[in-house]
Amino acid sequence: MMAGNCCPCCPHTTGASVPLKLSDVCLATAEQLWCTSRDQAVKLRMAETGPGSEAPMTIHQMFLKTVKIYGDLPAVASKKEGQWVTLTWREYYQQCRAAAKSFLKLGLERYHGVGILGFNSPEWFISDIGCILAGGFAAGIYTTNSPEACQYVADNCEANVLVVENHKQLLKILQIKEQLPHLKAIVQYKDELQQKLPNLYTWAEFMKLGEEVSDERLDAVVDSQRANQCCTLIYTSGTTGNPKGVMLSHDNITWTSNAVGAMTSMQHGVECVVSYLPLSHVAAQINDMWISMRFAGATYFADPDALKGSLGTTLKEVRPTSFLGVPRVWEKMQEKMKAIGAKSSGMKKRVANWAKSIGLQASYSAMNGENLVPWGFMLANNLVFKKVRWALGLDRCKSCLTGAAPITKETLEYFMSLSLPLYELYGMSESTGPHTISWENDFKIMSCGKVVVGCQTKLDKPDEDGNGEICFWGRHVFMGYLNEPEKTEEALDQEGWLHSGDLGKHDKDNFLFITGRIKELIITAGGENIPPVPIEDAVKAEIAIISNAMLLGDKMKFLSMMLTLKCIVDDNGDPTDELTAEAVAFCHQRGITATKASEIIACKEPAIYKAIQEGIEHVNAKATSNAQRVQKWVILDRDFSISGGELGPTMKLKRGVVVKKEHLRTVVIGLLNASVDI
Repeated sequence: MMAGNCCPCCPHTTGASVPLKLSDVCLATAEQLWCTSRDQAVKLRMAETGPGSEAPMTIHQMFLKTVKIYGDLPAVASKKEGQWVTLTWREYYQQCRAAAKSFLKLGLERYHGVGILGFNSPEWFISDIGCILAGGFAAGIYTTNSPEACQYVADNCEANVLVVENHKQLLKILQIKEQLPHLKAIVQYKDELQQKLPNLYTWAEFMKLGEEVSDERLDAVVDSQRANQCCTLIYTSGTTGNPKGVMLSHDNITWTSNAVGAMTSMQHGVECVVSYLPLSHVAAQINDMWISMRFAGATYFADPDALKGSLGTTLKEVRPTSFLGVPRVWEKMQEKMKAIGAKSSGMKKRVANWAKSIGLQASYSAMNGENLVPWGFMLANNLVFKKVRWALGLDRCKSCLTGAAPITKETLEYFMSLSLPLYELYGMSESTGPHTISWENDFKIMSCGKVVVGCQTKLDKPDEDGNGEICFWGRHVFMGYLNEPEKTEEALDQEGWLHSGDLGKHDKDNFLFITGRIKELIITAGGENIPPVPIEDAVKAEIAIISNAMLLGDKMKFLSMMLTLKCIVDDNGDPTDELTAEAVAFCHQRGITATKASEIIACKEPAIYKAIQEGIEHVNAKATSNAQRVQKWVILDRDFSISGGELGPTMKLKRGVVVKKEHLRTVVIGLLNASVDI
């Protein structure tokens, strides 16, 4: 499964050369497939021939190859005073080198971290890549992190420098900087400094710091790097304890970027993406920064308020060739389009409904490989689909991607009905992002696709239905968790397979379907194992007013459920009491004029509660056993959110956080003691 790694005494590989064959490559000495020390290297899981056997390269070698061939093409673009400002690949490379020199001037030590705390921007990319070129570990920090959470990450990676976006993020670091013994400097990349402090720099000051550092000094650091050494840390969301630092090697990133792009037929020099998802998460980082680098694509940065409404405007300006959205992004698009459709005239509604029925039929036909275009499709395309794609800014988009959390069948079918199918991805931070991919002409609804070419999947301990724990093998599997040997041994077995903790099965065509998560399984008092996500998704799909659903029942006699209503979020991303247009429409259809969640909850509005009860009964009717029926439910007075801690950065439910919240524990106790079963 793997080829041997050569030792450091091989002929020196300069940063300026790009290896084309394995004999050109020099790797650091390594004895194992994994490690947990910052200065160690690993054996690569290389195939002997075919996909997976490609010659390894460092980040710098991948970057330089793109610059040499596509140097004058746009690389990154951001808005300055309402106008797009672009850097070419050559300019981008020079700025990354300048940043690397400045990090060296500030005293960045080999294998030490540079923490980056801020919204997506060219400065974020340049800090990340400059840190790697200077021999450090790039480490993204979530902008929603508390000062304590920032302190944990910065201390864990022994950060010498912290790069922050603005004064708001700077204040977090100033609160904890005395607890960071390795910290030497802070750089603020947006806005003027509100106070002058020692070792605090503006971006302009930072970029000039390294002017006296010679090219030779930087090149010596770059040339000493090996593809099987760590260059980046991705910190897990910490839902079950402190975040773990996922060590990714140069090869993890460069090989995965090439494999994913080649598998999905990306074209060099023509792709463009919009960057708006958190770059501290592996999905955004691999999509926006690394795959774009490998294929000379252009990355356009959205405004910081992208998820509060401005993303649509950016998409219409950029018209990306691919677009990655977490399920909540697609759901919000769906809700907005439904709200617009609800206001349409009778004739427009009839035309739209007819077109969507044709679109769904055509999408299923394409998915099944039938290639039968239904009658009327061309007319529906001209009247509806083209206009929708144009209005969304997705008219050039070849791949509309969804991942990082489960998505409902209802949302998938909605976009299929608009002839805009969403392609699901599946992976982990520990697999450098994607392990399976769906793409045009090779997707199935509710499946997360087929394994990346050159990688392998094993289903461990399958049951009689073929469900087993999904295990990964390939060049994308991480090196280990920084300073966490026990956690690393839990994730990687003795043979080096990465255990995901997810349950899944393959169909006859080798598409992977996720069927649950081992740690999320609810084990009732009667001993029945119940995966909660399918039941929660079914409830959300059945009842249009429901935003989030969380199943309860571990060690209990029956299942109960916490529900939240769809509410508008404010400028800070916090849920308000105001119902969304779709929720208001749901009420109006039942003769209720409520516009606030509190109005429904205060009097347990009979018509709405009856509708929810009927929806849950419909879901219960499809349950595979009585133990999987929801017996009781309650509506919470506030929706889940990232700021509230109930949702992770990709809107994934943090079950452990929810059940520990004191006011929610009170709700649960009241729910379980309720005398009336629903």
